Amino acid sequence: MKPRVSLLGCGRMGSRMARRWLQAGFHVTVWNRDREKAVVLANEGAMVASETSEAMGAADVLVTMLADGPVVEEVIFDSGARAGLVPGSVLIDMSSIRPGLARDHAKRLKEMGVDYLDAPVSGGTSGAEQGTLAIMCGGDGTVVDRCRPVFDPLGKVTHVGPHGSGQLTKLCNQVIVATTIGAVAEALLLAQAGGAIPEAMLEALQGGFADSRILREHGQRMVARDWRPGGITRYQVKDLIAAEEVATEEGVSLPILDQIKDLFASLQEHDG
Repeated sequence: MKPRVSLLGCGRMGSRMARRWLQAGFHVTVWNRDREKAVVLANEGAMVASETSEAMGAADVLVTMLADGPVVEEVIFDSGARAGLVPGSVLIDMSSIRPGLARDHAKRLKEMGVDYLDAPVSGGTSGAEQGTLAIMCGGDGTVVDRCRPVFDPLGKVTHVGPHGSGQLTKLCNQVIVATTIGAVAEALLLAQAGGAIPEAMLEALQGGFADSRILREHGQRMVARDWRPGGITRYQVKDLIAAEEVATEEGVSLPILDQIKDLFASLQEHDG
């Protein structure tokens, strides 16, 4: 029997994840601060909870996909939702939060008899829609294995270490993504300025050491001047700041991260 899943957070990513579970035959309960975003999923078979505690009480596995750490903290521990947590259940936080906060949440939930996994994702809205997300999971390996049926409709899960490791791996992901986007943008400017055909340059690099999903997808969007957002800049900035702070705590110097963070922060200011 499939575990009952409750999802807190029905935004760009969460709504697509909920649809994947519904299509796979899961019993899904959803909650969102803006109730209308949750009600849309009712037409596809989801149950809509009016309160967070109601959603938590209806779940074997509770999944949070929320904006940031403070929102996760508020929803789980400060909104009355904790009253709905059932001992023996599992809470999987798939939001992007700081590793230290994830470890703190794991400790507090364990005291309540609830298992915890930090399992942020990469792959964007297209990955969530197609079930091809990369899922980076921190926590107890036996709990990860128990939750694989929940992860499988969403993409590939990899156990990367103890609590907080999933969030640390997501920060590493964000550093690579951000710097690669910057590198692809500069390469395209160089190709254009030097007289090469940017589209041809992208094609020529595919299959070589410079090839990447970012080169293919973001590079093509840059050439086409398709500026429709696939994500929100402030979330990228949030993660890069968090990565910078972890690096400082660990005594690691990451000069490329420092520069790309400033560039994304400038973009955020420009976009308002």
